[in-house]
Amino acid sequence: MNIYVESNFVLELALLQEQHASCEEILCLSEAGRVQLIIPAYSIAEPYETLKRRHNQRKQMKAELDIQLKQLARTITYTQRLSGFQDLTILLIDSAEEEAKRLEELITRLLKAAEIIPLDALILKTKTQYQKIHDLSPQDAIVYATVLSHLKRQDRSPSCFLNRNSKDFDDPDLVKELNAYNCKFLPHFDTGYQFILGYLAQHG
Repeated sequence: MNIYVESNFVLELALLQEQHASCEEILCLSEAGRVQLIIPAYSIAEPYETLKRRHNQRKQMKAELDIQLKQLARTITYTQRLSGFQDLTILLIDSAEEEAKRLEELITRLLKAAEIIPLDALILKTKTQYQKIHDLSPQDAIVYATVLSHLKRQDRSPSCFLNRNSKDFDDPDLVKELNAYNCKFLPHFDTGYQFILGYLAQHG
C-alpha cells in the first residue's frame, strides 16, 4: 500500500503532537517495508520554514518577557513569585533547539524510508489549476498536484492520502478525484493508521 503524507505528518512527529504515536507507527511500517511512505519534496522543505517562524516568535516572546520580568523583579514583593517564570523563558529557547534536532533526525529517517516526489515544472503548472478548482491554498495546491501526478503514474494500486486537518482538502470533488485513482483520503492520522492496519490484516 502507498501512503501519501505531507508537511503536517512531518511536523506531527517532529513536534510530538497529539497524533504523533500513529505517525511513528506508520513510519516504522515503512521502514520495515510493509507499506510505502510517499512524500512530496515540498513537504520535506516546508517544515523547516514553519519551525523557523515558530522559533523566531519564541525568541521575540522571550526578549519581551525578560524585559517585563526584570522590571517586576525591582519590586520586592514579586521576587519570589517570579522564580518559575525564569524557567519558562529558558524553556522557550530550549524547546526550539530540541524541536530543530528532532526535525533533523526525522528527515534523515524519512529520506531512507520514504519515496520523495520531486517538484518539477509540470507540477508547478498544474498547481494553479488545482488551486482554482478545489479552492486550495498555494501550498496545499502544490502538495495535491504532486500527489496526483504521482498517482497518475501508478497502476492504481491501493493508496491513501493522510492529513491532519480535513479543512485543508475539504472538497468532495477532490476526494472523488483521489478515489478514481484508488486513493482514499483520510483527514486524521489515528484513523489513517487504523485503516492501514486493517488493510495489512487482510492483505498481509
